[in-house]
Amino acid sequence: MRRTAAVRLSAAAATVAAGAAIVVALPMTQASAAVGGVTGYATQNGGTTGGAGGQTVRATTGTAIHTALCGRASSSTPIIIEVQGTINHGNTAKVSGDSCNTAAGVIELKQISNVTIVGVGSGAVFDQLGIHIRESSNIIIQNVTVRNVKKSGSPTSNGGDAIGMESTVRNVWVDHVNLEASGGESEGFDGLFDMKDNVQYVTLSYSTLRNSGRGGLIGSSESDRTNGFVTFHHNLYENLDSRTPLLRGGIAHIYNNSYVSLNESGINSRAGARAKVDNNYFRNSKDVLGTFYTSEAGFWQVSGNIFDNVTWSAPGTDNNPAGPDPVSNTTVSIPYAYSLDGASCVPAIVAQTAGANKGLQVSNGNCTPTSPTVSPTVSPTVSPTVSPTVSPTGTPTPTPTQPSGTNLSIGAGSDGSSKASGTGYGNVRDGDLSTYWSPAGATGDISIKWGSATAVSRINIREAAGSAGSIGAWQVINHGTGTVLASGSGARVISFATTSLTKITFRITSSTATPKVAEFETYAA
Repeated sequence: MRRTAAVRLSAAAATVAAGAAIVVALPMTQASAAVGGVTGYATQNGGTTGGAGGQTVRATTGTAIHTALCGRASSSTPIIIEVQGTINHGNTAKVSGDSCNTAAGVIELKQISNVTIVGVGSGAVFDQLGIHIRESSNIIIQNVTVRNVKKSGSPTSNGGDAIGMESTVRNVWVDHVNLEASGGESEGFDGLFDMKDNVQYVTLSYSTLRNSGRGGLIGSSESDRTNGFVTFHHNLYENLDSRTPLLRGGIAHIYNNSYVSLNESGINSRAGARAKVDNNYFRNSKDVLGTFYTSEAGFWQVSGNIFDNVTWSAPGTDNNPAGPDPVSNTTVSIPYAYSLDGASCVPAIVAQTAGANKGLQVSNGNCTPTSPTVSPTVSPTVSPTVSPTVSPTGTPTPTPTQPSGTNLSIGAGSDGSSKASGTGYGNVRDGDLSTYWSPAGATGDISIKWGSATAVSRINIREAAGSAGSIGAWQVINHGTGTVLASGSGARVISFATTSLTKITFRITSSTATPKVAEFETYAA
């Protein structure tokens, strides 16, 4: 049985009080929408701008937030909602309208897009009231506190998650927020920052996550592997039992975070997930990186981290800690630019910048806080519909010509993450363009596998008749190691360095319509 976070609250409070004496007071500026600029994976897939360019409204109740959403011309009309005061169950009712789908007892961002919620003035506190993002895109949440959201006891909200995202969510930037609980599951709390069922292109930056049994997850089970492309940077994780985060089957970039008092485990990469872990500072914690509570391995690439008074458990059947001397077991290519602070200064820079009501300050990449410029009308840089194949080093390679030689998929095996009714995994290796495989949703994995190691350097993804252009972004993955061999968008011939493997996966991470893969051809050269 895990220890509950509640019994350690007094000790954590003492630590915070002691640290406060050495933190330099910083000037407080008026919060505004999208201050400082989006970072990380939220810059990809067309970018994240929230409600930039839309009407700005002020809300002091949850009902007013819902009213603002429901008063738009459409569910995609941009809007910036400035929030001040305490939002709770008593002032949060369901509001109806054609441009919203709200509910009482939760801030419901469902089936909408192009929204910014930003705390202003003396601050915004969501007290025992969670924020739920479902079937939505292009959302910014900034400069707010969400605390003590419960899944059991009274009152309950959002399944016990402070911020929860699920069911096909894209492009979310959560920045300068405080996410807090007052204990673990036995006290009625769940996760502080959860993503499940196809959530992608998310950044959590300059935020604090405290006093909970669970920091957050990416994927609700070992089979929920459609989530990923998440960045965590310049956050404080303090007095948490586990899940900082728990990552299943996706990719996460975790850099310049400060971890203090992780009591059971920390970054839990499992079920084929891959985490790039750079220049973080871990202190007074246990098992801060590895695969925990499962036999389904995950992977990590590590560099520049500091482990200060960190203990490690012994490896076991369902326990594979990365320490005591963590080394990389995969490589992860990051598609965006970023600057790294040295790990030694991370606790200080995070203490000065992370959380709500800190003036939205950010690091300048040289361990110095900077007050960013207000730029609420920045437009995203939109990627082309079809991008070049990218090698693991990030270097674009020319689109190859039609392969020659033997199609190694004929006679091989195949499997995948899911299949739509009437389709089959075997249809992608039968040489018949009239049959095909489709995932159960908009994204999914299809794999070719062999009984022994096989050298592959080129694949050809051929779409079924009438579905050309449906496949959006993708990755080609060595299933055995988790290494991304290539990434890009659009079905075509894809080449990469010759790799010996027993299973190769084509992972569709976005689509414009139901993907239909008629043939997944593989070639040695």
